Amino acid sequence: MNHSICRSWYEGDSILEEYHDYEWCKISHDDRFQFEMLCLEGASVGLSWKTIMHKRQFYKEAFYNFDIDKCAAMTDEELEKQMENSGLIRNRGKIFSVRSNAQAVQKIQKEYGSFDRYLWSFTDGKQIDGHWKEVSQMPTVSEVSVKMSKDMKKRGIGYVGPVITYSFLQSIGIVNDHLEDCCYRV
Repeated sequence: MNHSICRSWYEGDSILEEYHDYEWCKISHDDRFQFEMLCLEGASVGLSWKTIMHKRQFYKEAFYNFDIDKCAAMTDEELEKQMENSGLIRNRGKIFSVRSNAQAVQKIQKEYGSFDRYLWSFTDGKQIDGHWKEVSQMPTVSEVSVKMSKDMKKRGIGYVGPVITYSFLQSIGIVNDHLEDCCYRV
């Protein structure tokens, strides 16, 4: 199988290669990982995914490896301190959204039993697989991402427009956009 076309958006960058091959579009039911991807996708607004992925370890260190309860309990002082962290995108709204998003996710967990159950409820527990043959066929937004974006915004989650939400769906495997001939399809 040929994966060079599917890999064209990151080829030659070992961090993005690892992400594409072992995480992107792979189903995850782990609330912590899903929260991490939610926060990283939000941090990427207006920037490249490459920039965020190269800062991922700094984000993990700054935000307790995206432990939802620890992030929800972060103080203003802790968050302000992250504004000095050169390993992060030093945008106050994005940094403070980690706490508010964690608090919103906690409420979702109480309502649904898990963040995972909430997320998969948008597709009745089924993965969306486009079976694309060319990168140009892949959408950047979908009915599901629009619906999820609206619902997340109502719940107080920030940086979740329909395009970012679509990328988020790919990152946690609800959407599988690996090309048909990519050897990393599952």
